[in-house]
Amino acid sequence: MEKPIYLDYNATTPIDAEVAAYMKQFIDAHYGNPSSGYAAGKFARDAVQKAREQVATLIGARPDEVVFTSCATESNNLAILGVLKGKQGRHIITSAVEHPAVMEVCKYLATQGYSITYIPVDKNGRIQPQDVEKAIQPDTALISIMQANNETGTIQPISEVAGIAHRHGIVFHTDAAQSVGKIPADVNASGVDLMSIAGHKMYAPKGVGALYVKKGTAIQNIMFGAGQESGIRPGTENVVHIAALGKACEIALRDGEKNRLAMQTARDHLLNGLRAHLGDGFVLNNVFGQSLPNTLSIAFPGVHAHKLAAQIGNEVSISTGSACHADSIEISPVLKAMQLDASIATATLRISTGKYTTPQEAEKAADIVAGAVLWLRKTE
Repeated sequence: MEKPIYLDYNATTPIDAEVAAYMKQFIDAHYGNPSSGYAAGKFARDAVQKAREQVATLIGARPDEVVFTSCATESNNLAILGVLKGKQGRHIITSAVEHPAVMEVCKYLATQGYSITYIPVDKNGRIQPQDVEKAIQPDTALISIMQANNETGTIQPISEVAGIAHRHGIVFHTDAAQSVGKIPADVNASGVDLMSIAGHKMYAPKGVGALYVKKGTAIQNIMFGAGQESGIRPGTENVVHIAALGKACEIALRDGEKNRLAMQTARDHLLNGLRAHLGDGFVLNNVFGQSLPNTLSIAFPGVHAHKLAAQIGNEVSISTGSACHADSIEISPVLKAMQLDASIATATLRISTGKYTTPQEAEKAADIVAGAVLWLRKTE
């Protein structure tokens, strides 16, 4: 049986062959502890520093502003909880479409006496910066708005929000797990104070991430141990994966424009193929030009997304915009926040291309998806 066409790059990416080859040396031979004083330790320490420089270069930061973590979820937790530990303010502003790695932290903080304002989004999943400014209170301590949404690909106006935050003396954090490596994520251009990065969204392994902490941003550790990562994130460094993340960032910088064009071309071939088969028999939930170049949030009215995904699962790997339980279908909070009609939300799929997706694969996937849509519309 042929391997399914993989179109769920927003969930995770394969490890780049260059990255895999580079990290192998740290598995096979260079396994020293970076905190050790002998040669093997120095080699590992140098590898971590090189990776720090590679990450910093990609996002326009200084190397000493990069803190390595285990994943973007940890980076988000460290950013939010670490900043709040040193502040008196008890109010946080975020959006209604954040990843659970931000949402769940905010829900926890609400049980600890913090107040949370969730900024609404329009029908395309985009916030309005003026709504953020209106939500600011005298005790607002932090604003956290993602750069790009994992489900819809919608890009938020984070540079405008950062400017608002700074005019009011508020720290601004962005979860950039979905955007780094797909679109420019320059910390100077955007003006962010904190930025979360995920390795496995940019062709590095799962289990590694980073947090950009702008020089002068007050942040405290939320874990306790030795003094690694300037004391902000203690624990023996995961040299293998940190080196891999650094290499992935180097490749993303080198091949960024080529990869963006490849992802967008594959996306467009897929969309054109669907149009050829279905005409206007689908609904796009995201707006091109305001979303990631690789992402389609697309609904096929009259077809349950879970049935469609299951129907084609052996041929095409995609995600749905809802969670299916034994006796019900739960619409995702993102699609709810966009106030999509239930019939559209339950028919929504997320299709996300990657740098390895070819136009031929995209066209074949369009044929498969469209064929399944037409068959399900006849039988349901």
